[in-house]
Parts: sequence; C-alpha cells; structure tokens
Amino acid sequence: MSEHTHTAKIAGLTPARRRALDILTQANRPVGAYEMIDLMAGADGKRPAPVSVYRALAFLLDNGLAHRLESKNAFVVCGHSHGAEEPVVFLICEQCGEVKEATSAGLARELSALAGEAGFKARTRVVEIAGRCARCAGG
Repeated sequence: MSEHTHTAKIAGLTPARRRALDILTQANRPVGAYEMIDLMAGADGKRPAPVSVYRALAFLLDNGLAHRLESKNAFVVCGHSHGAEEPVVFLICEQCGEVKEATSAGLARELSALAGEAGFKARTRVVEIAGRCARCAGG
C-alpha cells in the first residue's frame, strides 16, 4: 500500500486505540508512553495497564497513523499522507516542542542511493532535525 488510508484503518480501532489516536491528535506535540497512560486514565483515576497502551501505540505505528520520535522517546500523530516507503523528516523545535512532518522526493532518491552504495537494506528512513521553528526563531 503506497499511501496511508487513514479512514480505512480508523475502522479497525478499538476504544483504547481510538483514545490513543485522539490524545495524539489533540496534543499536537510528542507524547511519551507514560504520559499517554496518565492521559488515558478514566474520570475515576483508574489508569490503563502499560501493556495495553503500548499495544495501542504499536497498532497506530504499524498502520501509519502515528510515528515514534526516537530522540524524544515519544509519539506523534501522522501529519500527512505519504507513502510507507517514503522517508519522513521531523523538524523538532527545541523551544516550544512543535513537530512538523515533511517528505521530499529528492531526499528519498539520495537516501536510496546512499543505502544502495553501502549495500544496505533500510527498514526505516526517518530523519529528526532539532532547532527552532519560525515562530520561536522570530521570523
């Protein structure tokens, strides 16, 4: 499948998966797994088991509905539709925490060439760039 089909995948969401996706969407920033547990707690204060939260997050990752930021050990909702084989670049603001997601056909070609020259078979192609967003950089 070359493009995310979010609407089809949303149909397979359990209540826990739906809640995790809603939290990531509403947060609009990276959310760690233990923060997710806190945010998924019921009105009665009952917290879900960590394993159920990790399973929900794994489903979102496996189905292209969310991404994991390695540098932050946190999760973000998938910002746009892109092919599963396309590289994803995360622009992470170190000041406000905003994360923007981008892809580039040119970068895809360059990464494929680099991996090919090394005889390397890439499983993922994710680039994280830390810095300051336009708002925090003052322009």
